[in-house]
Amino acid sequence: MPMPATRLRIIVSSVQKEFATLRRDLKAFLLGDAFLRRFVAEVFLFEELPASDQRADHVYLAEVERCDIYLGVLGCQYGHEDAQGISPTEHEYLHATKHRKTRLIFVWGTDDSQRAPRMMKLIRRASAELVRRRVEDTNALNAEVYASLVDYLDRRGALRVPPFDTAACHGASLQDLSRKRIDWFLETAQRERGFPLKPNTTTKALLTHLNLLDGSKPTNAAMLLFGSTPQRFHRTAETKCVRCHGTEYCRPFASQQIYTGDLFEQVDQARDFVLGKIDRAVGTRAAGPTAPATYELPPDAIAEAIVNAVAHRDYNSNASVEVRLFADRLEVWNPGTLPGTLTLESLHGDHPSVPFNPLIAESLYLTRYIEKAGSGTQRMSELCREAGLPEPDYELRQGSFVLTIWKDWFTDEMLAGCGLNERQVKAIAHLKRFGRITNREYQHLTGAIPRTAARDFDELSKKGLLAKVGRTGRSAHYVLNRKRDVKRTNRTKRQTGHEQDKQDISAS
Repeated sequence: MPMPATRLRIIVSSVQKEFATLRRDLKAFLLGDAFLRRFVAEVFLFEELPASDQRADHVYLAEVERCDIYLGVLGCQYGHEDAQGISPTEHEYLHATKHRKTRLIFVWGTDDSQRAPRMMKLIRRASAELVRRRVEDTNALNAEVYASLVDYLDRRGALRVPPFDTAACHGASLQDLSRKRIDWFLETAQRERGFPLKPNTTTKALLTHLNLLDGSKPTNAAMLLFGSTPQRFHRTAETKCVRCHGTEYCRPFASQQIYTGDLFEQVDQARDFVLGKIDRAVGTRAAGPTAPATYELPPDAIAEAIVNAVAHRDYNSNASVEVRLFADRLEVWNPGTLPGTLTLESLHGDHPSVPFNPLIAESLYLTRYIEKAGSGTQRMSELCREAGLPEPDYELRQGSFVLTIWKDWFTDEMLAGCGLNERQVKAIAHLKRFGRITNREYQHLTGAIPRTAARDFDELSKKGLLAKVGRTGRSAHYVLNRKRDVKRTNRTKRQTGHEQDKQDISAS
């Protein structure tokens, strides 16, 4: 069967009320995935149609006839029944069958006791006619849809080069996988997510279940997740961790480590690297037998930033994941870019999950290294707010996606190196206590005349310590600049250093 003359049209069929959010997120995934968007031209959701003078059933059945792939998600609800007692979802399925469309069916959940009787009947019918897969969450659905579409495209000769995570790992065999890691995965996934396979499941059976086999060979994703020595096959699949002395990325580094091994190991080791280098305050045992420890950066936010980079990086890139720890911030560099449906701004709010490597992301989810799809960036923001820190920043820089988590950098040590006068030190102390200060308050606090106050504020602003809110009048005030303009601050330092060098030369 030849490929369609145009790119694929996919209709997503399910009960709209039950799967309202899931349908939108699935469409975003299909159109946003770096690989799939090369082949998918249109994803039809009935609820997105504008009002028109046509019968609804005529519209959605016509769309079934136009589509190349019918993608059905069958849950608990059956949906509204017409005079014949048939729901739109079943009408669409029957119409797709009649017109010999490719049907991809996914059954949501494993508890059939809650399903409507007619939905159970439809599921049994579909099970008798084709191979369907059960899914329990968005991560699993993305991974299963991804694998099914790659298989569809491959069988029709559309793939000259398959996507990285589904392609066979060149030169590798099942013997190159670590049975110890697989046993750990089976135990952990069963404990954390109720994974259905038993601890003694064979390697081949597990990889088949996770769509990590290409014929009889392990895929690239399988090697990265479970390989004994993954870097033998993927040299740059590593995580570089660097601690810098100040706020600039320059040698000599305070410490440096490159972590290899499988992806689970890399995430654990990189997280421990950061936790071992940042400040930690240990409390008392008043509330329990163990003294609580408070880190200057939230540990869960650190782990989330690292695992996101490992899960979503572009493994075709020659670059590696980089974790850079500075005096005032943590940067995590992920080779690659954002999916086409996401923007940097959308990461701060609710957004769909568009994993760059869906099969890798699914295994990380099953072991609870990542949580609900699309929630990672929001969770990091919550953790930072709870710790009294600014929300993380997201950038696209030099071919990489860069995530920055800011420390509370207004420490005594940091301020001591800023060359502040006594008045400015008092102002910073006031701001740390009250959050804002006006020019008049500064004069009253320090005894400075207006011209001196203006000059002091100008210096503090140029050093990146303060930000002005409002232009003039009583509403104008200054606040601490919790997120420094690193480039400007470093440039100011260099300029100050050059001026000092000139003074030293003149004095000599």
